[in-house]
Amino acid sequence: MRVYIPATGLYTYPDLAIVCDKPRFIDGEFDTLLNPLVIGEVVSPSTEVYDRTEKFEHYQTIPSLKEYLLLSSERMHADLFTRGSDGKWVLCTASHPEEVNRVASIPCRLVLKDLYEKVEFGERSGTRPVIK
Repeated sequence: MRVYIPATGLYTYPDLAIVCDKPRFIDGEFDTLLNPLVIGEVVSPSTEVYDRTEKFEHYQTIPSLKEYLLLSSERMHADLFTRGSDGKWVLCTASHPEEVNRVASIPCRLVLKDLYEKVEFGERSGTRPVIK
């Protein structure tokens, strides 16, 4: 689903968007969300810098957004940014299969091995992961 960021005018298609309140849309078409609670992106070498910097800066202006999840497409790794009550973003990183990121706003536990359950990574650097 497309997300619109009114403060910056950006339209984006995140890989994951979660809403818990009544969804608000930009118009009567119900295809452009205004109030995501959680946004997730699967980052690749070509998108990682943009997803971590400029795109995240846009997302931070969404008042409803509480958590931003980045999943690596190259290795088993997740970064979860959580907005604190003071408005500051706190990073929780997971790289081991048994590690858990807690998405407090839904509430949900994301065990890294479950997120990558059907993904096999190549043995040498630069090989693309395979979904089985």
